[in-house]
Amino acid sequence: MRAEPSDQLRLLDLQALDTHIAQLLHRKRTLPELADIKRLEREQEALADEMVAADTRVSDLETALRRAEADLEPVRQRRTRDQERIDGGTAGDPKALRAMIEEVEHLAARIATLEDAELEVMEALETATAERAELGRRAEALEQQLATYRAARDTKVADIDAEGRGLVRERNQLAPQLPADLLALYDKLRAAHGSGAAALRQRRCQGCLIELNAADLRAFAEAPADQVLRCEECSRILVRTPESGL
Repeated sequence: MRAEPSDQLRLLDLQALDTHIAQLLHRKRTLPELADIKRLEREQEALADEMVAADTRVSDLETALRRAEADLEPVRQRRTRDQERIDGGTAGDPKALRAMIEEVEHLAARIATLEDAELEVMEALETATAERAELGRRAEALEQQLATYRAARDTKVADIDAEGRGLVRERNQLAPQLPADLLALYDKLRAAHGSGAAALRQRRCQGCLIELNAADLRAFAEAPADQVLRCEECSRILVRTPESGL
C-alpha cells in the first residue's frame, strides 16, 4: 500500500486521538466511585433484609403484647368482682367466702404470672423497636453516602463525556482527510489489536516496543517514502519519523 508520508504522519495524530478516547472510556469504567457505590449498594441490600426481619420482629411482639393484655384483662376483672363481693359481704356463707378468698388468691397469682409475661414482651418490644430505629439510622446514613458517591461519579462522568465529545469531534474532522484505503486498514488493525499505527522511533516499534532486526531495518531504510510499512511482530502500521534511526 502507498500513502503520502504526510498522511502517514497524520495517522499518528489519529492514533493519538483514539488512544486518548480509549483511555477516557477506561477511566469512565473504572472510576473508584463505581466500586464504592457497588459496595454500598450491597450493604444497602443486606440492611434492607435486616429491616424486614426487624419489622417482622416488632410486629410479632406487638401482636404478642396485645395477646398478653387480652389474656390479662378478664382475669383482672374477675378478681375485682370477687374482691368486691368479699368486701361487700355478699360472698355467701363462710364456706363460700373461703372458696372465694382462695379464688382471689389464685387469680392474684395468675395475674402476677401474666404481668411478668407481659413485662417480658414489653421489654423485648422496646429492644426490638430500638434495634429497628438503629437500622433506620444506618439506612439513612448509607443513603447519604450513596448520594455523595453518586454525585461525585456523575460529575466525573460528565467531565469525561465532555472531553470525549471534543476528541470525537477532532477525530471526525481528521479521519476523512486520510486516504480511504489507509484509514480502512488502520481501523481494521485497531479493531484487532487495540491500536492500528505506531511510530518507528530509535529502531523500535512504539506499539509493541520491540526493536527491529537488521534485515528489517535495512528493508525499511530502502523502502520508498510513500510505502506503508508494517511491524512484523504486532502488525501495526509503522510510521517513519525523523527519530526512526534508519
